Amino acid sequence: MKVIFLKDVPRVGKRHDVKEVNDGYAANFLFPNKLAEMATPKAVANLEQRKKEIVMTNKIQEDLLLKNLEEIKNKIINIKGKANEKGSLFSSIHKKDIIDALKSEHRAEINEEFIVLEKPIKEVGEYEIPIQIKGKKSSFKLVVQKV
Repeated sequence: MKVIFLKDVPRVGKRHDVKEVNDGYAANFLFPNKLAEMATPKAVANLEQRKKEIVMTNKIQEDLLLKNLEEIKNKIINIKGKANEKGSLFSSIHKKDIIDALKSEHRAEINEEFIVLEKPIKEVGEYEIPIQIKGKKSSFKLVVQKV
């Protein structure tokens, strides 16, 4: 029986794949758990339409990400944190904190996964924060100040 996978099923098929499976497996496992649907001509046509929409959406999102990448290039982001006399922060600055500062200061939407930060920032000072999106690289300056 031909089925269209609605979710990834390990060692069997990935989402949106059209594959041939045993009738019993489909009827007793895939269909009751809503992991797949029968591959009727109408369902296959709907699948092709969904794939086109996904490609278009991904293209738009990629264009927006690249636009945001250019916008934040060479920008300066300021974050204030409590620190001791030596400049060590009481609370580390993580990717999420940097994302929040980017949104509030420059209204730029960047996901955490695109910021290349090896470890959290624990000292007051200036840092060059690299960003990498689909092979394109950029960076911005992060200034951590003592409150």
